[in-house]
Parts: sequence; structure tokens; C-alpha cells
Amino acid sequence: MTSGLRRRLLVMLITPLILLAVLNAWFDYRSADNVATQQDQRLLALVPLVADSVIGDTGDKPLLLLAPPVEEFLKQRPGSSAYAITDLDGKVLHGEEWLGGLPPSDTAAEFHSEEHNGTTWRIVRQRQQTVSGDVVVAVSDGSDPRQQWARSILFKVLLPNLVLIAAAAFAVRWAVQRALKPLLALKEAVERRSPRDLSAIDEGASPEEVRPLVDSLNRLFGLVNAQAESQRRFVADAAHQLRTPLAGLQAQVEAWAQAAGTTGQQGTLALPTEQVYKLRNATRRTSQLANQLLALSRADARGMHAQPQQRVDLKSLCEDGLQAHLDAATARHIDLGLDAAPVQVMGHEWLLRELLANLVDNAVKYTHEGGSVTIRCGRRAGDPFIEVEDDGPGVDASEIPRILERFYRVQGTVAEGNGLGLAIAEEIARVHHSHLQLQPGAGGRGLKVTLPLPG
Repeated sequence: MTSGLRRRLLVMLITPLILLAVLNAWFDYRSADNVATQQDQRLLALVPLVADSVIGDTGDKPLLLLAPPVEEFLKQRPGSSAYAITDLDGKVLHGEEWLGGLPPSDTAAEFHSEEHNGTTWRIVRQRQQTVSGDVVVAVSDGSDPRQQWARSILFKVLLPNLVLIAAAAFAVRWAVQRALKPLLALKEAVERRSPRDLSAIDEGASPEEVRPLVDSLNRLFGLVNAQAESQRRFVADAAHQLRTPLAGLQAQVEAWAQAAGTTGQQGTLALPTEQVYKLRNATRRTSQLANQLLALSRADARGMHAQPQQRVDLKSLCEDGLQAHLDAATARHIDLGLDAAPVQVMGHEWLLRELLANLVDNAVKYTHEGGSVTIRCGRRAGDPFIEVEDDGPGVDASEIPRILERFYRVQGTVAEGNGLGLAIAEEIARVHHSHLQLQPGAGGRGLKVTLPLPG
């Protein structure tokens, strides 16, 4: 849009200059044409004076006593003025030989231009009566305004105007660019925005002409933000309301499953043990989904920027994460290790704890039995980081860009899950002005998820 506007402004400002240059050239041509007409009239007025200058003859040639106007004409234009007197057959009797030629067919004056010695001459020929009889008088002028105009049109009109237009184009381009700079800055500010940034644009920093557009954009941002906020509140409220009944239901099903296993072994109570276990797993998944939805809503990057950050000990955070998931890893014979160096960052501790919990939970869940999961933290290239690496089946390179999407699960995944763990972790990473880095683990096996943090 802005480039089109710049182009239109340049065309609209340069076009009048070009039209003025063409109009100037046309006026110059008209002026030269008027001068040429006056020159033809002066040459025609000299023809009878040359004829009257013939006062006799000496046999082959006429005897001349040039009239003062003719002498003045020849003196004022040395090298660019000439005359000739020829007989009716075109033979030169007096004057310049090159002016000889076919005489006019009647008594009317004939005008034409002729090239001679690199000069364009304006020539008039007319039959005249003299004391020596009928002759043809030719008078020529080499200072033809038409020729001068043709030479000067390039150097005096076109070149100066072209230089003027070029200089004006640069000046106008600079002025237009300076004038459009606030608009370009507004465009770049909107382009740099994250899709999640719906804050209002500063109207005071915008040109007066585009403030109505900025005001409309701010209203649109406000409507979209209000709708998104309403959806976040609904998800948070729904997840929060579901947590209590789901927790009670899960407790009842866990007790029922434990009772089913115990009494089934004793043979005193015949309960459908397999169905109870399936119900228990479904209840666990539902409860986990509610907790993850609540965490996702609370971790929304737009709502956390206003909350103050605090200093977080990443090593302590990783040690707590190891303890929290040690039982689940042991149950699957997974070697859950820790490689932590002392490091502290500014952030939201409960969000980073949630992020680490989701990464470790995913690694333990999707790694095959007998595999290994390693939790790391420390500094790399001077920057703090948290990292979780496993040697499980890993993720195909084509799937990596999508596994951070909400509710997306890799094709062929057997382990239970909701597809929210990595999405929550990525949302928390955005709160801390970072992004998750996903790559294959050591030896090309498994998945390594790294969160670089600002120092």
C-alpha cells in the first residue's frame, strides 16, 4: 500500500514538471518559427534591392552598385550571408556559384532550405527585371532560426529540463519518503507484532491523516481482545469448576480399582476389574485435561506480562521435578537422571515449574520401558537454559513444527495424552520472551527440548 502511495505521489508531482518542459519546448519552437517567418520577409525585401543594384553590364557579367541595405546585410552576417544573380537558365552571372540552379517557373518568390558546407541556408529566389534584362536574384542566410532551434532544443531545453526533472525526482522522493516515514513506521510496527499482541496503537505517534485508521484498528483490537479474554475466562472457569468433581470422582474410582484388585485376588468379591481399570484411566485423563486447560489459561502470555517476575533457582526447580516424576519413571524402569548446574534467572517460578513438569511428563510417558530421560539446566554460551532429553521414538522432522500446536498428537502415538503438554510449555516460553527448541537427542534418537532463557 505505502509503496503504491509513494509511486502515485511521485507520478503526480513529476508529471506536471514533464508537461511544463514539453510546453516550454513548444513555446521555443513557436518563437523560432516566428523569427524564421520574419527572416523570410527580410530576405524577400532584399531581392528587389539586389536587382536595383544592377546599373549596367560589361558583356558577360552585370555591373553592380550594391544598395546600402544589401551591404549592411552582408557585413552583419559575414560567412552566413550570400547572394547571387543568375540568368534564366540558372547560370551564375554574379555572386556565389553554389546558389546557381533552376530558376523559378513564374514571378513568385520561392523559399527553401539547402545544406552547404555543413550549414543549413535559407534561400529565396525570384525573377526580377533589371537594366540588363530579366534575371533571377537569390539571397541566402545561414543563420536560420529553425536550424538554431534544432541545435539548441537539446542543449538549451531538453537537457536542462531533464536535469531539472531528475533533480526534482530525487527531491520529491526524499520529501515523500520523509513525509511517509510515520506511516511506514506504523506499518513496520504492525508487521513486527506478534499475533497475540492486541494492545492499542499509539494514536499520538501517527500522522493526523491516518489517525481514523489507527482508531479503527484499535477498536478492532479491542473487540478481538475482549472475545479472546472471554474465551480464556470460559476455559479457566470451566476447568476450575471441573477440577473438584473430577478429583472426587478420581478418588472414588481409584479406591474402587484398588478394592477390585484386592477382592479379585481373594475371590470374595466379583467386580469387573478390567472395566474398572479402564474407567480409572479415563478419569485420570479427564482430570489431567482439566488441569492442563486451567494451566494453559493461566499461562496465557497476554495475561502474564503485567505480573512481576522474581528470581528463580533453576537447579532447585530441576531437583523438585526429578523428585515429582521419579515414581512414574521407576514404574516404567526408566532411568531418570539430573545434570544441573547452579543458575538463577528472572521469571515466574510456578510457570517454569509447570513447564518442566510437562516436558518431563511427556518424556517419561513416550519413552519406551527401560529407556532414559535426562533433566538439565545451567548455562550454554553464557545464557541460562532448561533442557529435557529422552531416547524414545523421537519425532519426525516434518512433525516438529506441529507438535507445539494445541491438541495435536503425532500419528501412531500409543501413549495416552491430550496434546496439550508442549503447547502449555510453549505458551510459558513466550511469557519468558523465548521459544522451545526441538531437536533429535544424542545419536539421533529420541527428542531434546531446550528452553533458552534471558540472562
